[in-house]
Amino acid sequence: MKKVSIGLLAGAMMLIISILIGQIFQYLLPSIKAEYENPNLFRPWADPKMLLYFFEPFVLGVILAWVWGLTKDVLKGKNTTQKALYFGLTYWATTFPGMLMSYSSFPLSAIIVVSWSIIGLFQTISAGFIFSKLLK
Repeated sequence: MKKVSIGLLAGAMMLIISILIGQIFQYLLPSIKAEYENPNLFRPWADPKMLLYFFEPFVLGVILAWVWGLTKDVLKGKNTTQKALYFGLTYWATTFPGMLMSYSSFPLSAIIVVSWSIIGLFQTISAGFIFSKLLK
């Protein structure tokens, strides 16, 4: 039960990071905002299925808490901060094939896919920090 609770905490942090960094990208690169507003690519926020957007980081957080439990002893690092960084970077690297598939399969710009990858990097490193501090 502890892993689930901490996984949910990590999920909340990942959701906050996603929203904040996403807003920064949309501010700095208006083309990303225009792409998100394209109804041929994305559902409008009024669609009830968009609620799943807010659910995904919590599911991922619980899964990553479980993965942390399996990998924390094999992660290299002299301290919990380094282990958190390696954990986040390792998971982030596994997302590259999905990003490549998204870019190649859907009419998405490279910049939006790169923004998702950067957001994912910050999300998983933050989850790693939470796990390294609370799941010893």
